[in-house]
Amino acid sequence: MRLIPLPGFGRRRFASLSAQEILALAIASEEEDSRIYRLYARRLREGYPASAEMFETMAEEEDGHRRRLIALYQARFGDLILPIRREHVADFYARRPVWLVENLGLDRIRAEAMAMEREAEAFYRAAAERSTDAEARRLLGDLAAEEARHESGVEALAEELARSGAASEEHLAARRQFVLTWVQPGLAGLMDGSVSTLAPIFATAFATQNPWTTFLVGLSASVGAGISMGFTEAAHDDGKLSGRGAPWKRGLASGVMTTLGGLGHALPYLIPHFWTATVIALLLVAAELWAIAWIQNRYMETPMGRAVFQVVLGGSLVLAAGILIGSG
Repeated sequence: MRLIPLPGFGRRRFASLSAQEILALAIASEEEDSRIYRLYARRLREGYPASAEMFETMAEEEDGHRRRLIALYQARFGDLILPIRREHVADFYARRPVWLVENLGLDRIRAEAMAMEREAEAFYRAAAERSTDAEARRLLGDLAAEEARHESGVEALAEELARSGAASEEHLAARRQFVLTWVQPGLAGLMDGSVSTLAPIFATAFATQNPWTTFLVGLSASVGAGISMGFTEAAHDDGKLSGRGAPWKRGLASGVMTTLGGLGHALPYLIPHFWTATVIALLLVAAELWAIAWIQNRYMETPMGRAVFQVVLGGSLVLAAGILIGSG
């Protein structure tokens, strides 16, 4: 019996594994896949019950595969199963740890499940080809066929959900989660960064008519507002009761968009000519305000007229205030 090398002394190649090691590797792989599918099912159960049921079923089938593999292993090699894992084999496929990500999207989970089944099928086919034991070869070939059916099952479920209307419900739930986690805090940050920095940037611009000084004021105001908004968004709601997603995601979206909103009309003042920089900055302000109104209408379902009134008119008043104060 070949010994599994210790970490730090290199890893084995798949072609060098014995029949005993291949069966032990298959058992460990089925155990891990079953746990991953159950984790997916638990995360999806509240928002996507149909998909959660599918992953629970797949986890039970992986458990069935494991029991069949263990039975064959015991019959051939006894009760002590070698502690070999994927990470011990250099050219063996590795599972991407996407299941560590909180609030993983439904489409991404389905794509990962299909990839898992394709990899498992390829492993069983390769193992069956190398096996000289008739019973082991039959079992490995059967498992390869079942893994292929699992992959088809994920696709079939998506089609069935589309026909039944459940897919549209799950899509709406996924879209709602995307809006709550990314769009809503990002939009709030973009509005705050764009509108709140208008007055200090343009007041400085018209008071000093110095592009570099104006840029420094705009940069500091944008970065400071981004840091403040990011921490405020992340700290005031952990997302557990509101369902708005991980605090760090919302804080990142809010902080980055706040900073970008202010930098949009601060960057033109890197141009040394004051009036050229100011005209470009004013054009960018108009584009920013209309973009915010469009995002509100597109994702928050705010009527376009109201969005324009709230954002464009409000931003224009702040801009005018900054210009008047700076000119005075």
